[in-house]
Amino acid sequence: MAEYRAATTPPPPARLLPVAVLLWLAGVYLRIPVLVAPPLAPFIGDDLALSQALTGALTTLPILMLAVGAMPGSLAISRLGPRNTLALAMVIMVIGSAGRGLVPDATTLMLASAVMGLGVAMMQPALPALLPRWLEPHHLAVGSAIYMNGMLMGEFIGAGITLPVLMPLLDNSWRATLIAWSLPALVVAALLFLPRRDRARPVRKVAWLPDWKNPLTLKVGLLLGLSGSMFFGLNAYMGALLEQRGQGDRLAESLFWFNLAQVAASLVMLKMARAWVGRRSLILIMAVISIAGTTGTLLLPGWWAIASATLMSFVAGILLILLVALPPLLVSAEKTGQLSAGNFLVGYTLAFSVPMVGGLIADWTGNVSHAVVTMVVYSILVLPLIFTLDLTRKASPPATGTPDSSV
Repeated sequence: MAEYRAATTPPPPARLLPVAVLLWLAGVYLRIPVLVAPPLAPFIGDDLALSQALTGALTTLPILMLAVGAMPGSLAISRLGPRNTLALAMVIMVIGSAGRGLVPDATTLMLASAVMGLGVAMMQPALPALLPRWLEPHHLAVGSAIYMNGMLMGEFIGAGITLPVLMPLLDNSWRATLIAWSLPALVVAALLFLPRRDRARPVRKVAWLPDWKNPLTLKVGLLLGLSGSMFFGLNAYMGALLEQRGQGDRLAESLFWFNLAQVAASLVMLKMARAWVGRRSLILIMAVISIAGTTGTLLLPGWWAIASATLMSFVAGILLILLVALPPLLVSAEKTGQLSAGNFLVGYTLAFSVPMVGGLIADWTGNVSHAVVTMVVYSILVLPLIFTLDLTRKASPPATGTPDSSV
């Protein structure tokens, strides 16, 4: 029992910085492998003779895999523990991500992209499941904000540094650029084993399939779909929307501010996480402003529309962190991975499908604005769920048998 207590005692404050660095670095690799694809897509498309659909799939396929891979991640957490799962997932991600730089044709490129997406998807529930093992309860919200800051910084780094900085250093080779972004993740995976806690596999098996009897599984997932569909959807349709308005020359600048806003949101949450996470009123406010910002892109003229989209991105980033940070706060450590995986399964399925349905409607009507209207309608429909969220901590059941070494 003494060894069990020692294994489950959170690190003292002096050791929090190394843990924070590890969480941040892992968070960075939740998005860099996905978002280096858009800037490299023209070069990959020319080299491998990809169609427009396949070029677009370089970004959309990994997003779909974020939903598909949530359950394998939950299963791995229940059998291997969150730290081992996170390290394994990062290795899988590297195999797929670096493998894209070695592929000879479009088929193997899509296969490697799917493998990479699976690895990233498994990382997503592993990180929140790891927080209760490494941090004290009053540090959980900040821990979530730290790795989410890394994730959102990864979005900006992957999209912003690839072409102007990294690719010229690598003789303008898209293959070498993909490999160079990918391989450092192996170092991060190895560093995950430096903290002494939670190294062993679980002694007893825990549930891993989504608990649909827990209302938070579906409700938080649907709200993640609100945030994700508007962010990914507006990102995807920004170019077509600006072209329709005769503002196509503003696309690069618009996307720069749109994605930078999410970085600003993550910085705000580093400061405010402990005060804001777990407050239903803040979730409601951010969701309403997100909907208003998306609507503003349709109704406002010129730069005001771009500013409204940027506001939406900023607020949606805050909303994303508020929602992702809930499972470690609301359920026991052994159920955190299960709940997070269920949330990501629902949320990323909707983040992929709602914009896709909107695109089909826009193709039918010939008006790209209708794709954005579809995302706004979905968001308004799920908005009342916020009033029904039960954000009280669920008591853990009495322990029986041998303590789980992963807790």
